Amino acid sequence: MDTRKEGLPRNPHFAVQQPHLGRCLSPFFLTCAIYFLLWIPEDPPSWVGALVKCLPVLCLAGFLRACSGGYYSSLLQVALLFSACGDVFLIWPEAFPYGVAAFTKAQLLYIWAFGLRPLQLGLLLPIVLASLPFYCLLLLHLSSDMVLLLTAYTLALATMLWRGLARGGSARWGAQLFTISDTVLACNAFIQPLPHARLVVMATYYAAQFLISLSAFQSPRLKTN
Repeated sequence: MDTRKEGLPRNPHFAVQQPHLGRCLSPFFLTCAIYFLLWIPEDPPSWVGALVKCLPVLCLAGFLRACSGGYYSSLLQVALLFSACGDVFLIWPEAFPYGVAAFTKAQLLYIWAFGLRPLQLGLLLPIVLASLPFYCLLLLHLSSDMVLLLTAYTLALATMLWRGLARGGSARWGAQLFTISDTVLACNAFIQPLPHARLVVMATYYAAQFLISLSAFQSPRLKTN
């Protein structure tokens, strides 16, 4: 496998030999801390709130741009940019469909990045068994104009989860946390308000994006486990 195309380091001990990676990640951790300290989601929608919300994801895109290269990393960077757009749109309730569309594009890019090897079709059964009952419940609470949009996103998210689990490494955990984040978000928004839902959604979301970004630095052999 061509490590340049995958965007992976040639040296398997790359993370150990590159202490500057921690420094490159410091803006992400700092902006996450600012977001949770300010807790702007409780405030009325504003451009300041949108900026604070999307900054951690933009920092991850910048981190990959500065510290990683190759096709895989480029796909992750574009996915992160679409995610940041989705973060901005979701600040305003009337822009919710645009946010879902942006995140759908991000999930499709993650699927593209993770690839179809190894296929691991056996992973599909537990994903379907876990997601189908929740999706059916969600349908009961959706307005007709949201059904098609959220169905497309659900399919993209489930496929991303499948490919993330198949890839392994930190992508596996990132895909699972992303799914948890969106499940809590959907339940809180459409089915039943949950206590501390926003905190759970954003904590798992930032962790998911962080772990998926770290997959750009992991050995290709993780894809065959």
